[in-house]
Amino acid sequence: MTGSAWSPLPPEPLTGVSASRFGLYVHFPWCRQRCPYCDFAVTVAPAIPHEAYLEALLAELELRLAQSPSLVGRPLDSVFIGGGTPSLWEPRLAGRLLEAVHARLPISEGAELALEANPGPEDALRFADFRQAGFNRISLGVQSFSERTLRSLGRSHTPDEAKAAVDAALRAGFPSVSLDLIYGVQGQTVPEVEADARAAVSLGTQHLSAYALTLEREALAVEVPLARALARGEVTLPPDAAIVEMAHLLTDVLGQAGLVRYEVSNFARPGFHSRHNALYWTGGEYLALGAGATGFLLDGPRAADGGTGVLPGVRYENLRSAPRYLATTREGRLPEQGRESLTPAERFEERLSLGLRLKDGVALEPLFALAGEDLAKRAPLLRLFAREGLIEQVGERTRLTPRGLDVHGAICSRLI
Repeated sequence: MTGSAWSPLPPEPLTGVSASRFGLYVHFPWCRQRCPYCDFAVTVAPAIPHEAYLEALLAELELRLAQSPSLVGRPLDSVFIGGGTPSLWEPRLAGRLLEAVHARLPISEGAELALEANPGPEDALRFADFRQAGFNRISLGVQSFSERTLRSLGRSHTPDEAKAAVDAALRAGFPSVSLDLIYGVQGQTVPEVEADARAAVSLGTQHLSAYALTLEREALAVEVPLARALARGEVTLPPDAAIVEMAHLLTDVLGQAGLVRYEVSNFARPGFHSRHNALYWTGGEYLALGAGATGFLLDGPRAADGGTGVLPGVRYENLRSAPRYLATTREGRLPEQGRESLTPAERFEERLSLGLRLKDGVALEPLFALAGEDLAKRAPLLRLFAREGLIEQVGERTRLTPRGLDVHGAICSRLI
């Protein structure tokens, strides 16, 4: 970022799971192809309007700040460019975006500046340029190191290309490199998942996200080819018992290598957790720009909630179509397709559910008090969960045990 007015420092090693309190999410919707399991806002096109998309993002930023002038000058703790495939974007334009954002929303020293990347050879050629543009964290969508599993997921890269991409990210000087893995894929076996985990830790990265493949038969069947195949009986996923065994095996292998499970699906070496993602899990605010992006802002005096995030809030979602997004911003209009106000009760449910995903858990007493909820009514249920070995109390925080994390959804539904 030669000539820029700021110089972001690498994330400092941290103790525990700290979280960004105000972040920016930018969605880059273009991909070379749509993966058969994907339901994100994705556009496959022969050409990407690189410059036009930057102009649209900056136009939306000004519209957002005009709508919420109190945000102007508020420091950002994190920036995350997701997709889609952000590594297809020209790095110089991503750098220009950071500079323009910094002029309106100062990026704090030591802020986490992250982007998602495809682990293909063409993308890897850009990694050094993204690092020079100011990014200090990169997340690679490896998904698997098995050729067969990659084919099942419709991925175009090979295992060797994925390993080369990880090496390229480390050589580019990224202080934090993260990998994504998917398990529970059709035809996948428990030994294959173990091999994926061992391959991942052998590469020397600091963070890993591991997600069980989830295909909703009804909700996603319209948009997601793999969900349609599941609904027609053409695809069979591993049984639940095997998926639980895969999750436990992943946790064991990664833990032995020093990557601690700090959230249901996320593992990190000490100090290398995702502070931006922790923002979502702990009720922080985030501005969002781009086609298909979703943002959340609190509606009330900031910090009045004591950090529990139970103030009323507003969530907005942008148009998913990239062409419509570009046209709308050119017309000087906010590119929203929906907006909803969340009550303190709805925020309470989110904070409880998302907070219990974290290894650190949730301080229930202040959360319930600020939301006007009666914790005493849940006391018998909490005692039952404790006797069953599903939750434990550590100081003022209630957290799920490893057994409890396996049934996180069921526990939250009963507590709410």
